[in-house]
Amino acid sequence: MPEFQRATLEALRQPLETGRATVARVNAHVTYPARVQLVAAMNPCRCGYLDDPSQGCGRAPRCALDYQSKISGPLFDRIDLHIDVPAVKPADLSLPPPAEGSTEVAARIARARTRQSERFAKLPEDRRVRTNAAADGALLDEIATPDPDGKKLLLDAAERLKLSARGYHRVLRVARTLADLDGSAGVRRIHVAEALSYRRIALGA
Repeated sequence: MPEFQRATLEALRQPLETGRATVARVNAHVTYPARVQLVAAMNPCRCGYLDDPSQGCGRAPRCALDYQSKISGPLFDRIDLHIDVPAVKPADLSLPPPAEGSTEVAARIARARTRQSERFAKLPEDRRVRTNAAADGALLDEIATPDPDGKKLLLDAAERLKLSARGYHRVLRVARTLADLDGSAGVRRIHVAEALSYRRIALGA
């Protein structure tokens, strides 16, 4: 991701936030539908060896700070899930497959999407959305307000991690989806905790 020009990356902010892209010219503004699923990857630093003790990054931590700063905070804030993927070691290749295979995961996702469809089908036409990601305002509060323990955890984390209002609401949407994947009617503390674990923590924070 940091190999793209800064202006190109910043142009993603509006579509990721609103699901629409507006092209402005002197005589007209044209808006196009642009609801997408963004999947992006980046190394921890330019050389890629920040967390590799066997090779080591010769300019750490400056190399990582300079490289990651190519992505602005507001753009990072619009990405719901941030996951560190460690390098695969040769010994890992001989490990047994995970307990839950792709077929089981796909079935669990299908059940979660069915729950969402049934939930939103009950709404009036003017409030109806397709997925948790599109829920906002009063609707988000209605479907994703956590139980008391989950709400306390979220409020404490919002203060400690300095979550923006956007980040706070994105945590709620992710937590609601995790609850759907878990088959839970309500959002519990465990779902909030997992959703928070996917928020990016900046280097040096």
